[in-house]
This record gives sequence, C-alpha cells and structure tokens, in this order.
Amino acid sequence: MSRPDYDVAIVGGGVVGAALAALLVRQARIDPQRVLLVERELEDGGTIAPPAVDAPFDLRVWALSQASRNVLRAAGAYDLLDSARVQPYEAMRVWHEGSTAESRDALRFEAAAVGAVDLGVIVENRAVQAALLSGCIAAGVVPQRDTLVSLTQSAAAVQLQLQSRQCTAALLIGADGAASRVRQLAGITSTERSYGQQAIVANLQCELPHQQTAWQVFLDTGPLALLPLPGNHCSLVWSMIDARVPQLLELSADEFSAALTRASGGVLGRLQLTSARAHFPLRRLSAQRYVAGRCVLVGDAAHVIHPLAGQGVNQGLLDAAALCDAVAQRPPQEDVGALRLLRRYERGRRSGNALVGGLMDALDHLLSRPPDMAGRLAREGMSVVARSALLRQWFARQAMGTAGEAPAAARGVFS
Repeated sequence: MSRPDYDVAIVGGGVVGAALAALLVRQARIDPQRVLLVERELEDGGTIAPPAVDAPFDLRVWALSQASRNVLRAAGAYDLLDSARVQPYEAMRVWHEGSTAESRDALRFEAAAVGAVDLGVIVENRAVQAALLSGCIAAGVVPQRDTLVSLTQSAAAVQLQLQSRQCTAALLIGADGAASRVRQLAGITSTERSYGQQAIVANLQCELPHQQTAWQVFLDTGPLALLPLPGNHCSLVWSMIDARVPQLLELSADEFSAALTRASGGVLGRLQLTSARAHFPLRRLSAQRYVAGRCVLVGDAAHVIHPLAGQGVNQGLLDAAALCDAVAQRPPQEDVGALRLLRRYERGRRSGNALVGGLMDALDHLLSRPPDMAGRLAREGMSVVARSALLRQWFARQAMGTAGEAPAAARGVFS
C-alpha cells in the first residue's frame, strides 16, 4: 500500500490542537510537511488575529500553570504573547461564604512558599490560540481551514473526507472539543452529566487592588472566582445553579455589579461590570477510551471537567505533551500510529485526567452546598489544609503542574 499523505492529521486548531502540531515538529522531529492541522474557524493565512493592543479583554481567559507555560515555550509560542495582556498571579485565596478571605480557615497558596516567582498567568484564549498557530507556521505547519465530514479506518491508515478534499494519515488526532466529530466518527462512546450549573463570565473593574491574587469563594449555589487581569481589572467566572442564572442575567449592569460585590464578600471592594455577560452550561464528560485504531483523542474531546480550579486547558496541554513524548520516543522505523505507543499515552493520561476530574467534582460537591453535616466536614477539612504548610505547598505544586512526573515539554525539557 502507498504511503499515507500525512504522518499525522489533527482535527481542531484550538489551544490543544495547535500546541500538539507545533510540538510534533519541534520535539518529535516530524516533518512539518507531513503534519496536517485542520480548523474550521481560521482566518486568511491559516491563523487568527491576536487581540489588538487597546482592545477590551476577552471574556474567555485561561489560568495557565507553570507546566502549561513550558509547553507553550516548547511550541515556540509563549514569547509571541503580548506581555501587556498577560497577568501573573502570585497567590490564591479560597474560602467558604460562611467565613472570610482573611480567616484562619481560608486557604492561602503563595508562590514564594514553594520558591517560585508566581503560580501561573491569566491570559486570553484568543491570544494563546493566535500565538500557537503562529508557532505552527514558524515550524513549517500551515493550518488549513476545513471541516471533517467522515473517516474510514484501515490497518495502515485513516482516510479523511474533508469538506474540500480527501486525504489519508497514519494517525488521526481529535482535538476538536467536547462535541468532537472525531470521537463520534471513531465510534468512541462517552459518559456525560450536567453539574446543574452554568458559568457566567464577564470582566470587572475592582475598587481595591487584586494583589496579583486569584480569589475564589464557595457559595451554596456554586463557586465564584475573580481572576486578576492587568490593571485593576478581574475576569469573573461565577458558577451558578441553573435556576438562578436567568435572574442574574436579567439584572441591570449596576444591579448585577451590586449582587456580585455582595456575593464576593467585598473582598476587592465594589465591583463594576465593564463588559457584556456570557454564560454556558457546565458538564462533566469522559471518553470511555482515548484510542480507537489509528484515532486518538486529546483535550476536551477526551475529557471535560468543572472549571472551578481552571485545570481544563492545563490538562489538555499535558495531553498534547504526553502524546508528543510517546511519538518522540518510538523506535526510528516504528509507525507513528502504532497501537503500542498510543496505548502508552492513553494509560498515562486517562488516569491523570480521572484523578483531577474526580478532585474537582469532590470540591464542588462538598463545598458548594448548604451547611449540613457533609458541608461542615468539608469546611473542617479546608481548615486543616489552611493550617498545614506542607499541605498548602502540595496543593500549590499541583496547581502549578510541577508535582509528580510530567511530560518533557511540561518540565521545560526542550529538544
């Protein structure tokens, strides 16, 4: 049989898919001409424009861990970000509405306690995606604006029917989000359930300085997070039970700002809405497997978790780095789509993602609830962590992505 048109085809040019395309060239030494990156929402030139210097901040932001920044550096993208639109955060405060951010029971995670300059950075999704797509182009991968229609697998390749043409690839990677077409066409089932919450996102002006700190309060109706942005601004992620969302969205800007100030306990003084409000349903999704023949899933195509700790994109970037490791470490003559190396990726990342997802579920279930027995026990557990320097350091390293084993790119090991 003739050689496939591509060694690797990636469907989905968002943050995870674009990072993986660049990593495969830079870290795994795949010929860039043998990598196909397909994204249906590209602009002319195979990329998207980053936010303008003076543009308002996007509503969709990421809290990138130290490990994720390393992945972006390995992909040749981090230095392409506009530093004026990137906000480091040096600390995190987490408390329950029955307490205060200054209480002894509140959790305080500080970068200095683990010998780090910061815990991570807050940056806009559009800025990260634009930088990664530019990193792909610099590495020789030209993203294609196209859509996957169907696929057919054989022992030697995957045949892709795109909207514009047909082609074949030795390995097909689904990085196309929670509603993954690749997952569906590959016959991979998934389990899904609603959290019964929606996330309301917006940008805010803060009366008090945010102190380069990420603030999160657990309310009975769901967690509320204030993520620092450059200047005296914050990004809001307010997870709210479904029944209350319409009421909040119907409030005027001033009424919403007042409700938000009360809900946050005034931790940053008076908060003022400076943008539109958007909302989206929160759900948990887990693919039953990550591999089917020569198809493999990464990022939200494989797993979606609660955003309360901002770990979704960080887990997706770890997927990309781990799959790159598996490809890079194969023997020279081994097929890039060999099941052995795909299973290796699957074993490592399924367990890691399940652990993080389960932890997020437990925190949301235990801390976002009325003060019954289980709720009191959970808050007592938070108090124990708050009083233990060792436990706080452990959680800080988890948030930074520096705990335990990590893929080469995530550890800052660049080829």
